[in-house]
Amino acid sequence: MSVAFWVLAVVAVAAGVMVFVVDSMARATFALLASLLAVGGTFLLIDLRYLGVLIVLMMVMEMMIMAIFMIMYMMNPAGLMPMKMVHNNRAAAIIAGAAFVLLAAGALLTPWPAAKERPGGDPTHALGLSIMGPKMLVMMVIGVAILATMISTVVLATHRGRYDR
Repeated sequence: MSVAFWVLAVVAVAAGVMVFVVDSMARATFALLASLLAVGGTFLLIDLRYLGVLIVLMMVMEMMIMAIFMIMYMMNPAGLMPMKMVHNNRAAAIIAGAAFVLLAAGALLTPWPAAKERPGGDPTHALGLSIMGPKMLVMMVIGVAILATMISTVVLATHRGRYDR
């Protein structure tokens, strides 16, 4: 379990770095997908199955849609031609380095409390209750309503139906 965590952590960070190193949008998209899949795998390792599967499914669909739009609308074929992905390299490196130092210092200098015992029960249910409390059912219904609203918006935004050419 510990080895799997460290492998996924290294993959997540390495793929995240590759997002900014590669020279095409398509490669950056798939590097971001690999990074987020490793994060989803990490969630699965800590028994947050619902969140882990949700991250994996959302990221796969999101990155595939992004790749499809790149193929459809980019001037270079499928975003595979080399292009400059970072602008103002010096300022970006300074800001990224400063943010890393601040976050690492905060993580290393914070007096974290020691875990007394492993919580029992379903951690996903406990997380849902701690985030939403007694409003969990309401939030689930709102989620379905938001999905229906997104689908309706797309249907109403098209000026012709499926068979009208």
